[in-house]
Amino acid sequence: MNRLVLALVAVLVLSGCAWTTPGPGEEAVITRYPIMFGNGGVDNDPVTTGRKFFSLTTQSTTINMQPQRVDLEFDDLMTSDGVPLDFHAVATIQVTDSVKLVRNFGGDGSLQGVFSRNLEQPFRTAVRDEVKQHGMNEMAINTTAAEEVDAAATEHLTRIIRDTGVPIKLIDISLGRANPPDSIKSQRVETATQEQRINTEKQRKLAEDQRKAAEESRAAADSAYNYKMNLSPNQYLQLESIKMWREVCGTGKCTVFTGGSGVLPTLDVTR
Repeated sequence: MNRLVLALVAVLVLSGCAWTTPGPGEEAVITRYPIMFGNGGVDNDPVTTGRKFFSLTTQSTTINMQPQRVDLEFDDLMTSDGVPLDFHAVATIQVTDSVKLVRNFGGDGSLQGVFSRNLEQPFRTAVRDEVKQHGMNEMAINTTAAEEVDAAATEHLTRIIRDTGVPIKLIDISLGRANPPDSIKSQRVETATQEQRINTEKQRKLAEDQRKAAEESRAAADSAYNYKMNLSPNQYLQLESIKMWREVCGTGKCTVFTGGSGVLPTLDVTR
């Protein structure tokens, strides 16, 4: 009988209670709303492990205490040379005090919601102002400019977090690659194609100039040889012919039959 009474009491008690069970990396913040008596408000101590029971008029808000990623899209940020750029930024942040977050900033405990209500607009303004200090080519090509924007945005957001008292920690900010309009992309591709064509023509001309210089050097060398050996043009041609015959018949596979003066030689090529 006693066990039955105890069981009934337990059922009656539990039917008028709620509970919370935070998961790994979570904390539950308890907010009490008494109907008639007692003090309400947010409990100073969050529920970190185990299960905790409370009355139905008490609310539990679960807070993710792990680092979380917040994605932001930036459209048409004007550069110093008037080109609109698009960016995809990622901020990694983490809640440092769950009780303070619920007590002072309310909401459903979503870090995304807290960020959008308190930090997003100042952060966007900081990024926009910093991008205005750089040109399109700097932002699209030069990684140093992107790093400068990241550093300035990080410093600005850190100051906002400190001034507003939002209990979060900024771990990292990454501003993605600048994405110019399609028309600008097409112009850059066309410019690169033209530059490559110019470079190709320069290389071809350079090769032709080098070949011309080599031929001129060879001609100059032949002229100097003729002058030194006191050869006439006809004698020089005969000398070149002899060199050719020697190259052709140097292997011993042909015999040179020469006629009289002014008669062309005949090559009897043996197989």
